[in-house]
Amino acid sequence: MKILLTGASGFIGRHILAALTAHGHDVVCPVRGVAVKTDIGRASFVPAQFARMTRPDDWLPWLHGVDCVINAAGVFSANTQELEAVHTHAPRALFEAARGTRVIQISALGASIQAETAFLRTKAAADEALRRRAGSAFIVQPSLVYGPGGASAAWFERLALMPVLLLPSGGRQLMQPVHIDDLVAGIVSLIDTPVDEPVTIAFCGPTRLSIRDYLQVLHDGLGSVGRQYVIPVPMALCKAVAPIGERGSGGLLSRDSLTMLERGNVADPQPFARLLGRPARAPDQFIGEHDSRARHSHAVLGLTLPTMRLCIAFVWLWTAIVSFGLYPAEQSLAMLRDVGVSAALAPMALYGAATLDLLLGVLTLALRGPGRRWLWLAQILLILGYTLIITVRLPEQWLHPFGPMSKNLPMLAALMLLWFYDARKR
Repeated sequence: MKILLTGASGFIGRHILAALTAHGHDVVCPVRGVAVKTDIGRASFVPAQFARMTRPDDWLPWLHGVDCVINAAGVFSANTQELEAVHTHAPRALFEAARGTRVIQISALGASIQAETAFLRTKAAADEALRRRAGSAFIVQPSLVYGPGGASAAWFERLALMPVLLLPSGGRQLMQPVHIDDLVAGIVSLIDTPVDEPVTIAFCGPTRLSIRDYLQVLHDGLGSVGRQYVIPVPMALCKAVAPIGERGSGGLLSRDSLTMLERGNVADPQPFARLLGRPARAPDQFIGEHDSRARHSHAVLGLTLPTMRLCIAFVWLWTAIVSFGLYPAEQSLAMLRDVGVSAALAPMALYGAATLDLLLGVLTLALRGPGRRWLWLAQILLILGYTLIITVRLPEQWLHPFGPMSKNLPMLAALMLLWFYDARKR
């Protein structure tokens, strides 16, 4: 079967694509970031700007010979205009262009025209357009999806490691998380499920549990020791401070996410179980024994690396502030003369080094992605250089009771960890 899959580069789309090709389907994937058509196995990647494809004619070139359309495109952290383009306008045009072809629309549990959040309203608008279109179609409404590589799953795993949790309203909101493998199995089953008119089905797990209980289940699955203590935080306060954490969490810690959390995320699991021919995987089965250690390590890195970067940035910025005058300049200049810098060059060396420290601190905060490996390497070389010079010229610093030199060692170890971590292919 030939299938058109949108959102193939996203978390859910990647897993669906792998399953479709494994089942022998030929898949056409309109994606951004592709300059020309590229074939990889049974998948063909074609260049497309999804948000701009808002007319049926925009989709017709990709629909020749297509037997089924799966729309897995979606964004969470975006303004209303972008949400409408990706969730409503482009899917409507695709559905219209694909008349006579089976469509599987991946929406969201709780999608409604009356929903409080733009995310759910824009999803619902496309759902309604598909319901009004005659023919074979499914509207899939997943609950919270768990799986390696998922942004929300990663955040929940990190929270599951914390010994103390500050949770909105104590984390008593209900959910029915579904594993990505079950979601994908359900999508594959829908391709061949006979239907004459649009059908809506909730993809949710078999167990209703509160967020605090879900985190405890993940805590146990990750092999963490001890118990978690929950401190309830008023929802109003959480929403007030949400903008602070929104950017760093990719929108997961936003007012909209809290609003959706507040309304709950549950549905009848039986239709999904009948589709699968079995109950969906329960949360206590999400993390198997064979991958518990890997998931734990990944969550630990997710928690500690951002903190490590902030601490390293603070070291450079504080060193710059101290060097620019907080510490008596005469004593700094005297130390430079002790390491062999002439009196004429000492001020230039002092303030030049302070400027470099300031720059390194700012870059540590500002740079993103694997391209910052050169920054970690520059810091490693600089610290090694400082350490070598002081070891040769002022060896007594190694005997200082506060250990100003020995503390370079954990700093170097942290920078090496960041350098190796950012060497991964994203």
